[in-house]
Amino acid sequence: MTVSLITGTTSGLGLATARALLDRGHQVIAAVRDPDRAARLLPGAEARHLDLADLDSVHDFATELRAGHRHLDLLINNAGVMGMPRTLTAQGHELQFGVNHLGHFALTGLLLDLLAAGRAPRVVTVSSTLHRKGKLRFDDLTGAREYQPMAAYNQSKLANAAFGLELHRRLTAAGSPIRSVLAHPGFSRTNLQQAGTVGGNRLLLRITAPLIAQPAERGALPILHAAAGEPVRGGEFYGPSGAGELRGAPKLVEPSAEARDPELGARLWTVSEQLTGVRYAMESV
Repeated sequence: MTVSLITGTTSGLGLATARALLDRGHQVIAAVRDPDRAARLLPGAEARHLDLADLDSVHDFATELRAGHRHLDLLINNAGVMGMPRTLTAQGHELQFGVNHLGHFALTGLLLDLLAAGRAPRVVTVSSTLHRKGKLRFDDLTGAREYQPMAAYNQSKLANAAFGLELHRRLTAAGSPIRSVLAHPGFSRTNLQQAGTVGGNRLLLRITAPLIAQPAERGALPILHAAAGEPVRGGEFYGPSGAGELRGAPKLVEPSAEARDPELGARLWTVSEQLTGVRYAMESV
């Protein structure tokens, strides 16, 4: 049985993805802030507490997971926050960068040996079309000097894309069987936008989402293809096939030039190691 770990499964894309994998016979581990809610929504899943805004929680989660599991076949880095007012994580990182990127960077690194022991293992990192508008402000990652909620979100989604591609380069260089794949859901109806988006952006989304956005079950299709479809190669990026990649069946899409830049990827990797304290043991995978 395929052992699949998904972050953020109590609503939206994560919930739709987890249900689809359960229907396919996967053993699903739901990594969430509210395990009781996840257990109610996902009968048959293994619900575990994980707070990506606290790196201590990420370490505790990884330690507890390996007490009950010797391998992991699939990791889907899905959980995220969007458009939040400036807030800091437990370790002092800007919340969107901390949850969307740093928490997943740390989680992936801490579970890399379990993935290496898995069957045809994959890491799927969920990004966004908005990664193309993102800029990595290495001189102000916490937004202390200047902060705009959606600019910070776009930065975090660029970090997701750059991380997934840099992970692919490093896994390939190490001769690892793990595939690092990217996906984005297009414009999908979830509570992500309404839960965190502030001001005029929230009003705009409230008006446009019912008219344009696709259901979460459709938005999850590129994620599912990246996670369980074939043929899928490491370094590929899947999104919707419709106009503007907003909706439609999954297809291969192109990351931005910044996301593909190996120098930017290497710099982000080094900074992420420094900020999380997690070093990837590539020689063991």
